Formats: sequence, C-alpha cells, structure tokens
Amino acid sequence: MRHARASAHFSQSDFVRLRNAPLLRIAFAIAALVSLSACEQNSFVAPPPPKVEVAPPVQRAITRYLDATGNTAPIKTVDLVARVQGFLQAINYQDGTFVKEGASLFTIEPETYKLKLEQAQAAEVGAQATVKQAESDYKRQQDLVQRQAVSQATLENSTSTRDNAQANLQQAQVNTKIAAVNYGYTNVAAPFDGIVSNHLVSVGELVGVASPTQLATIVQLDPIYVNFNVNEQDVQRVRDEARRLGMTVNDIRQLPVEVGLQTEAGYPHKGKLDYVAPTVNQSTGTLPVRGLIPNPDRVLLPGFYVRVRVPFTKQENALLVPDVAIGSDQAGRYVLVVNADNVVEQRKVTTGPLDEGLRVIESGLKADDRVVTAGLLRAIPGQKVDPQMQKGDATPAPTK
Repeated sequence: MRHARASAHFSQSDFVRLRNAPLLRIAFAIAALVSLSACEQNSFVAPPPPKVEVAPPVQRAITRYLDATGNTAPIKTVDLVARVQGFLQAINYQDGTFVKEGASLFTIEPETYKLKLEQAQAAEVGAQATVKQAESDYKRQQDLVQRQAVSQATLENSTSTRDNAQANLQQAQVNTKIAAVNYGYTNVAAPFDGIVSNHLVSVGELVGVASPTQLATIVQLDPIYVNFNVNEQDVQRVRDEARRLGMTVNDIRQLPVEVGLQTEAGYPHKGKLDYVAPTVNQSTGTLPVRGLIPNPDRVLLPGFYVRVRVPFTKQENALLVPDVAIGSDQAGRYVLVVNADNVVEQRKVTTGPLDEGLRVIESGLKADDRVVTAGLLRAIPGQKVDPQMQKGDATPAPTK
C-alpha cells in the first residue's frame, strides 16, 4: 500500500509539472482542435456541372446536288486511213501535236491521180464539143424536115446522135468528179481540230493496197464528254422535283454539270447536261447520263476518273450543324442538345449531304435547339451541364 500511494503521488506531481511545459500545451491544443473537428458533422459538396459549348443550327438556303463519279470521253475520235493506193510520200505533222481542221497530215503519191484527173477533164472537154456539134446538126435537120428537104428518118438519126453525145458528156463529167475525189484522197487532212496520235506507217510505205490502211488517229478534246450513272432513287428524286417545278425533258437536259479531277479542289469545270438515256440499266439499276464540258485548255483528257455533281434544286431555310457534333450508334445518327433546364438530350436525326463544311439535317432538329459542338465527352444524356454559347461564326471554312 505504501508503494502504491507513493507511485500515485509521484505520477500526479509529475503530471502537474509536465503539463506546464510548452510542448505539452501544444499537444493539448492539437487534441482540442481534433476533438472539435470530430464534433462537427461531415457534408459533401457536389462539383459544378461541366461546361460545354453549344450553338444553334445554321439556317440558310442550300443547293441540292446529285453526286456521282464518271469518266471523260472524247466528243470525236477518227481513224485516219489511206483511201487510195500509193506510196506514202510525206508526213506533215509532229506526233501528238494539236492541228487545226483542214491541216494536211499525210501525202500519198499525188502525181498519178493528178494525171488521171487531167485525163478525165480532157475527155469531158471532148464530150462537150461532141454535144455541141450534135446539137447543131439536130437543129439543122429539124429545119430541113420542116421544109421537107430531108426525110424524117434523117432527123431521127440526128436526134439519136445528139442524145448519145449528151449521155457521153454526163459520163465524162462523172469520171472527172471521181478523178477529182481520188486526187483529193492523196492528201489526208484533219477533219476537225484535235490531237493527232503517232503515225502508224512510214514514208515510202505502200498503203491502201487491199483495204484502207490506218495512218493515225485524231481526237477532239474541246469540248469533252463526261459519262456517269445515276441510281434509281436519285432518278426518282429528280423526276419528282422536275414535276413539282414544271420542268420539261429539254429543261432537264439543260441542267448545269460541275466536274472536278481527283487532284483538284472543288468542281472547277462547268458544263451542261447533254444526254439522258431513255431506260434504266436493269443489271446495275442506274441511268446512263452524259455531260458536255468546255475544255479549251485541254486539262481534261479522255479516260480521266472525275467527280461529278449536278445541281437540281434549291432549299430555303435548311438546318446545318458541324459534322463533329454528329454521333452514331446502333440506332443511327444523333446529336446532343441542351434543353431549357440545361439537361443534355440525345436527338435522333436524319442527315443529308455536306454543304460548305456543314452537314445538312433533314429531320430531328429544330432551329432553336442548342446543339453541343464542343465538350462532347462531358455531355452525358440525362445530366446537367453548364452551356456556353459558342462565340464567333460557327461555320467552318468551305471544304476543298
């Protein structure tokens, strides 16, 4: 018992002494703060709604196009052939150069055919003299018969001689024309403006022996055709629109056609519709169509693969949004909009073509909707957001 009291007395006095120490006072202050904090009730402060950028759909007039791919084709291409027999005397052009209509390209031994023409012309002159003499004799015999100086048989002989002379003259004139045509064939000229291919024969070679010999090919490049196909759905759309606007078949054939190469921006080549096939191809379900494009600089060559579009109608007050604002899932395409309570909603939409960098919305969107254009990952349907109206012009630059 004595030992226990002594221990208790020591502990109490020691505790009093240590309590007055500075370190112990600090420890007591910390313990007091911890006990006060523990007495306070814990509370969770929710984070603010995420910020997203929104913008109303762009509303403007657009042009509806038929988009297709096609190939260019020459409007004229002709094989130059030797139509008379003879040795090739001269080649009067450089392979692959542009020539004007009427330019001399090949010369085929003209001397022989020139002599045949002169021979035919001389025979024609002789036939004309014979006709003149026979006509004079016929008139004289006719006068003598009226005066009963000669018999009727003599007049009939004179008439026969005159008719034979006129027939011989006609034959001589035909021979002269044939000789002139053959002589003209000795000079192979360009039938139209175009590019001439490489020559297929050489100077001194005998041509036109058994059949016409091909010498080269000439191709007209200005203007040029563009052939493409339109599917059945687009054909029905155009026909319905034409019927609504009261357009005739001739009006449709005058629709403009715009063409661009794969390496070109946009559609710099302008022309017009030239031909529409009367029937749809049953195997492909497409309608063959052809455009006529001016090509003065010969930028378009036959066989090029080109992009084609045909404007066929205009729509007022179309709704457009940036392509990045459109999402897709198994149900189709959608956009995220912020309603009046700043809650995100998912709207199913039907999309149309691109127009100057924006996607046309056919249905599912209203003009006053606030479409999420940035911060899409933070916009979760059914949750609240802090919408920030997009500053400046939301319309991107036209796509090239």
